[in-house]
Amino acid sequence: MLKLYYSLMGSSAPVLRSLLRRRCRKGKEDPARLSERMGQPGINRPDGNLAWIHAASVGESQSALILIETLIQKNKDINILVTTGTLTSAELMAGRLPPQAIHQYYPLDHPAWVENFINHWQPNLVLWMESEIWPNMLKTIQQKAIPAALINARLSKKSFKRWKRTGNGIHALLSAFDLCLAQTPEDAAFFKTLGGENVLVGDNLKYSATPLPHNESELKKLRTAIAERPVWLYASTHDGEEDIACRLHKHLTKKIPDLLTIIVPRHPARRESIRKICEKYDLQFRLRSTHPSPPQPSDQIYIADTMGELGLFYRLCPLACIGRSFSHDGGGGHNPVEAAQLDCAVLHGPHIQNLAAIYAEMDNAGAALSLKNEQDFQNRLERLLTDSEGLEALQNKATRFTQEKEKILDKTMQELNPLLDKSGIIAKQVKKECA
Repeated sequence: MLKLYYSLMGSSAPVLRSLLRRRCRKGKEDPARLSERMGQPGINRPDGNLAWIHAASVGESQSALILIETLIQKNKDINILVTTGTLTSAELMAGRLPPQAIHQYYPLDHPAWVENFINHWQPNLVLWMESEIWPNMLKTIQQKAIPAALINARLSKKSFKRWKRTGNGIHALLSAFDLCLAQTPEDAAFFKTLGGENVLVGDNLKYSATPLPHNESELKKLRTAIAERPVWLYASTHDGEEDIACRLHKHLTKKIPDLLTIIVPRHPARRESIRKICEKYDLQFRLRSTHPSPPQPSDQIYIADTMGELGLFYRLCPLACIGRSFSHDGGGGHNPVEAAQLDCAVLHGPHIQNLAAIYAEMDNAGAALSLKNEQDFQNRLERLLTDSEGLEALQNKATRFTQEKEKILDKTMQELNPLLDKSGIIAKQVKKECA
């Protein structure tokens, strides 16, 4: 299977270029930086040691930020290259990366593009987040003997079965990693079965991620405008979930007439379809992107169709339902820890398979509430919005849960230290301290 993959990718440049052009037309790629997706870097490599962290999309990017901060603390002279594959993650990184860090788009897995990328950046260390396995890139990393680790590693049962069919091919790919820190014992067992070496259970680095940022003056404006109104948040919504939010709002206002529902869509570009949904339910709404003023007393739905403000709304709202757990695309779930870190009670739907371990742990600790269906959602939400003591108890459990998980970063760095020494990433700092 992998031999066929290598053969096809070797002759795939015209097809891949066509794919990128189509994605550009759909608004899924940055036309000004399309060359980066073809292995042509947009800027020069800085002098000195360079650690490369690959974080495929937004979720992995949040975890990568805490690693970046920690590496810089260990060596203030380090350079860090961060690659992602989506526009949303690139926008997130643009606003939060420190001066020592560079963002580039990850190249598609064409052998020549991969080779050019590695030759240009010459990383001393490679840290890949979660389960990104790209054969040509891993083959190149291994051939050049670059120290590498797979962090927050996870593998679904479906992916495990698919990779298992490749036989020894997947073993060769995983051997590119000197270390594999799996999220759960099940993930570790999958990677070991596939031939991974030095596989350890490292828990989930998302627990240790830096809390999402916010603008304090904007928070004060919103709190003043909302005042004593009951408010709840539907965070990172996908198709189908805005309909649910509107139906819930219509029902809940029978008992809570001054209720404010805030929707933060995962993809702000969907604002037009969300606007039509609000109109369908005859609800007064406000789009934050076009009307940046806080919600007015007559507004029933406030659509925060902006980038990088989720931390603001988690701080503003006492409870949130985490999106893509009721969505039409089959769900998968988004990161609930971000809400819990900011004293926000966590609710979620049944479709959270992408982060099942995190949700199960939070549910079992009473730090999150699992909702069976829309009717259950309605009942639980009504109860919490009219029971301040019950709501506060759920908030407190969520906060305590994340506080107890803060040591995961320390554990991760302990496991990474031998690799940092091997790569020379922290050698320069150590010499300074010894001098």
